[in-house]
Amino acid sequence: MTDDDHLEALVAIVGTSNVLVDDHDKAAYLTDWRQRYVGRALAVVRPADVEQVARVVRWCGEAGIAIVPQGGNTGLVGGATPDDSGVQIVLSTARMKAVREVDALNDTITVEAGCTLAEVQAAAVEAGKLFPLSLASEGSCTIGGNLSTNAGGTGVLRYGNARDLCLGLEAVLPNGDVVSHLTGLRKDNTGYHWSDLLIGAEGTLGIVTAATLKLYPAPRARWTAWAAVASPDDALRLLAIAQRRCGPTLTAFELVSDFALSLVEKHFPASRSPFAARHPQAVLIEVSDHESEAHARAMLEGLLEDALTAAIVIDAVVAEDIARSKALWALRENVSEAQAAEGKNIKHDISVPISRIAAFVATTDAALAAGFHGIRMVTFGHLGDGNLHYNVSPPVTMDDAAFLAMQPAINRLVHDAVMAYGGSISAEHGIGQLKRDALAHYKSASEMIMMRTIKAALDPRGIMNPGKVL
Repeated sequence: MTDDDHLEALVAIVGTSNVLVDDHDKAAYLTDWRQRYVGRALAVVRPADVEQVARVVRWCGEAGIAIVPQGGNTGLVGGATPDDSGVQIVLSTARMKAVREVDALNDTITVEAGCTLAEVQAAAVEAGKLFPLSLASEGSCTIGGNLSTNAGGTGVLRYGNARDLCLGLEAVLPNGDVVSHLTGLRKDNTGYHWSDLLIGAEGTLGIVTAATLKLYPAPRARWTAWAAVASPDDALRLLAIAQRRCGPTLTAFELVSDFALSLVEKHFPASRSPFAARHPQAVLIEVSDHESEAHARAMLEGLLEDALTAAIVIDAVVAEDIARSKALWALRENVSEAQAAEGKNIKHDISVPISRIAAFVATTDAALAAGFHGIRMVTFGHLGDGNLHYNVSPPVTMDDAAFLAMQPAINRLVHDAVMAYGGSISAEHGIGQLKRDALAHYKSASEMIMMRTIKAALDPRGIMNPGKVL
């Protein structure tokens, strides 16, 4: 069959306007968010529902055409970008945006994969509930992508990753079969929980088309504080006080290094540190309380008073209103955009046991400084759950090409250190193309055999997002 025959078959399934073949129309789907990966595609196909997804997948399997599933295209590891062969299709779930059901009494919401995270949050609010997954890209990332990468974000400390928030899935398998278990059950011990295979699989085992997600009661109050500390070690001491004082009301505990903060202030002039002096590290703390605003504020102020008395915190400010809280959050949420505006960077989305974070940062910072003179560390992230974005910016005078040539050596040093401290080379961004070879290096042989066996069993033709993860 010719390319025209393939396109004609796809048009028969989803309609002419939803098979994009013009280079201009396809462009936004072929480059990843960081603009590190640029691919080519036979077409971008946009099905409207699960039945159309199944028909597209079944036909592609018979024709031997590989499929790259894509949600909001906000990933950071090239997991949703096609290769440069021009023979793959990108299957976009952007049209699949229905909120199928909100069960307020059961605290669940069932949505299609193309709903943005912000749209799911808004539907929860409309029902008087909370959907707690929160990411900087929530206005454009989609639930299908969130689940396919097992997204984390700022609320993992209290609510867990995307996997922890999902009760059931509907998906299309690589042979075109639809498998559905959109259950609202918290307990269901009926054999293998296949949904967990697809969550975090980055579209290599099937395409998530809908999900039933957990909702929570909306808190009566949220209070936010920004605290200055001298080191990651002091930040961990502050975390211990916060957990003891606040227990499950502690929603977020985010670390931001001073250099990371300086980039935000440089590229987002409206965002300014609340302190007149510079401090080595800052911590953003948020508590969510179901009792009252007075109770929430008293908890937050109490833990800061304890930390100031113990000389753990150098200075602190508590947001007085929603606007001030948003301003403090912007200091944290704009770090990635600010670093991108500064220029090329080498990202590490890593996790280590919380108790070992300070030692990891100290020793790895020193090793990088010794091996790569002049590099600048942009360290920030979800300290409360052990996930750091441990990023490297180039020396001021180094050009991009010279800096990126150092990436393999820098990655190996950082990843070796992560493993030495009992950590993971990918905490929440996934593997995609970026870390595929590193995964094979750091995973045990038995783990890789198990993953390849599962892949071969579900996708024997190898059509589902080839070249990603494995």
